[in-house]
Amino acid sequence: QVQLVESGGGLVQPGGSLRLSCAASGFTFRMYVMSWYRQAPGKERELVAQIGSAGGSTTYANSVKGRFSISRDNAKNRLYLQMNSLRPEDTAVYYCKPNSLPYWGQGTQVTVSY
Repeated sequence: QVQLVESGGGLVQPGGSLRLSCAASGFTFRMYVMSWYRQAPGKERELVAQIGSAGGSTTYANSVKGRFSISRDNAKNRLYLQMNSLRPEDTAVYYCKPNSLPYWGQGTQVTVSY
């Protein structure tokens, strides 16, 4: 079955960095566009970043452009999100998701605070 396991979240001060990882299994990872989403308390889930199946095409939400970087390792079935210059408004649960498949992981909590 499809499994998506996010990790790497935590508590970080404003201006800090975190690297999120998503371990994917149960589907042919290299064939799917992959995305990172996030959901803050009281808000709807939003798309943060997306990467093409071969890793050559990336898009970002305006709010994270220039600070976050999405990447993937198809040999390891892994998706990554490097987050720099973190702000309190980046606080949310972060999820990875394969496009066109209705599966979500449990998410990983990112909290940006002093």
